[in-house]
Amino acid sequence: MSVRIYDSRAQSLREFVPRVPGNVTMYVCGPTVQSGPHVGHLRGALAFDLLRRWLAYRFGRVTFVRNVTDIDDKVLERATADEPWWALAYRIEQEFTGAYSAIGILPPTYEPRATASIPQMQELIARLIERGHAYAAAGDVYFDVRSWAEYGSLTRQSLDAIEPATDADPRGKRDPRDFALWKGAKPDEPADACWDSPWGPGRPGWHIECSAMSRRYLGAEFDIHGGGLDLRFPHHENELAQSAAAGDPFARFWVHNGLVTVDGQKMSKSIGNVTLAADLLAGRPALVVRYALAAAHYRSSLDISDRALDEAAAALERITGFQARAAEAVGAPGEREVPESFAAAMDDDLGVPQALAVLHDTVRAGNSALDAGDAAAVRAAADGVAAMVRVLGLDPASATSTAASSAETALSTLVEELISQRAQARAAKDWATADRIRDLFAAAGVALEDTADGTRWSIPDAAPRAAEDDSRAGRGKREN
Repeated sequence: MSVRIYDSRAQSLREFVPRVPGNVTMYVCGPTVQSGPHVGHLRGALAFDLLRRWLAYRFGRVTFVRNVTDIDDKVLERATADEPWWALAYRIEQEFTGAYSAIGILPPTYEPRATASIPQMQELIARLIERGHAYAAAGDVYFDVRSWAEYGSLTRQSLDAIEPATDADPRGKRDPRDFALWKGAKPDEPADACWDSPWGPGRPGWHIECSAMSRRYLGAEFDIHGGGLDLRFPHHENELAQSAAAGDPFARFWVHNGLVTVDGQKMSKSIGNVTLAADLLAGRPALVVRYALAAAHYRSSLDISDRALDEAAAALERITGFQARAAEAVGAPGEREVPESFAAAMDDDLGVPQALAVLHDTVRAGNSALDAGDAAAVRAAADGVAAMVRVLGLDPASATSTAASSAETALSTLVEELISQRAQARAAKDWATADRIRDLFAAAGVALEDTADGTRWSIPDAAPRAAEDDSRAGRGKREN
C-alpha cells in the first residue's frame, strides 16, 4: 500500500504517511459565514470528505478539524440592527451544517469558531512580535513580510511581484504587502465585535485565525492543510508564513480542490449564475448531488449542469438497481474490502473518477452474473459494490445515518449556544434575557438543570447532557 497525494507546495505527488501512525490529522478551512452556501462550498467540503473517508479506510483514524470564521469584515458588513453580526453568523453557520449533512458529509471531529480562540490568536501574535516578524502600529498589528525570507514559497511568487494586501487599513503599515494580524477597534463597528488585547481593543485578522485554531486542535505540526484553490493566496500563503515564522513546522501537505463552473462559465454574482446549495438540493436528490460533485477529480474544475446531474442520476440508478437485484438473488451483502483496482485508483491522489469506473465495471459484471445465474459471482460483485459505495459515501443507508448524526450535532450546537447566552445574561444580571431563553427551552420541550458543574439539558425520554464549558470552542468531537 502506498498512498500518494498532490502537495500544492511541492507541486508534485508525494507519498503520504501519517506523522503519527494510525491517526491522520487534517485541517480544512471552513466557511466565512456571511451568506449561505453555494455549490462551490459543497464541492470543496465533499472533496475533503472523500479524502477523509479514504484515509480513514487506509490508516484507521482521522482527526478532522474544519473551522467556522464567525468574525470578519464581511460578517460585520452584512449585519443589521435586527440581526446582529453574531446572530447572522450563527444562522448562516446552520445553513452550512444543513447543506453538508444533506449530501452525507461527515461531521468534523472538531468544528471551532474563530471567536472561541481569541486568546490563542493573541498568544501567536505576541510570539511573532517577540521574534521580530510582526509590529504594532496605531492599534493594529501587522505581519512584516520582508522579515520572512520564505514569504511567497507556497504559491511560488516573488515578494516584489505580489500586490498590496487589502485586508486592513494601511494606516500603520511599513510595507503595503504587510497583512493584518490584529485590527484595532473602529468607532463604526459594534462594541461586542471587540476584544481587549495588549495592543488595544480590536479583533483578529482573518489569516491568524486558522493558524491559531489548527495549532490549538492539532498541534504545531499536522499532516494535511486543505481548502479551495482560491484560498492559496493570500490566505494560505499568509497562514504558512506566520506559523513558520512563529517556529511551528505547520502542515506537512497542502491540498487544494478545484473550483466550480456552471454550464461552462465561472460562477459570478455579476453574471447571476451563482447556484445556491439550497436551490440545487431542492431540485435533485441529495445522493445525485453528491455523485455529480464527486465525479470529477478533486483538483480539476467541475462543471455543474442539468446534463451532469442527469448523468449522475442515471449512474446511481444503475448501481442501486444492481444492488436491489442482487439482494433478491443472494441476500444482503457481506463485509469485504474494496477491489484492488478501486484501492489503486484512490491511492493515486484520490482518483475518484477511476474508482467510479471500477465500481461501474463491477456492477456490469454483477448484472451479467445475475443473467447467467452465477450466484457466487453475484455475491462477489454485490460485496464489492457495497464496500465501494460505503467508502464513497454513496450508500443510501449510510447517507441517512450521517444526516441523522449531523442533525443531532446541529441540535446540540443550538442548545449549547443558547445555554451559553443564558449563562452570560445571568452573569450580567440580565434576568429578562435569561428568563426568555429558559422559556424558549420550555416551549421547545427541553428541560434545563443548573448544577455546580454547569447546566445540563435533556429532552423527555432522552439522556441528559452537559453543555460544554465553552460552546464556541468546538463541537461534534467525533472520530472516524
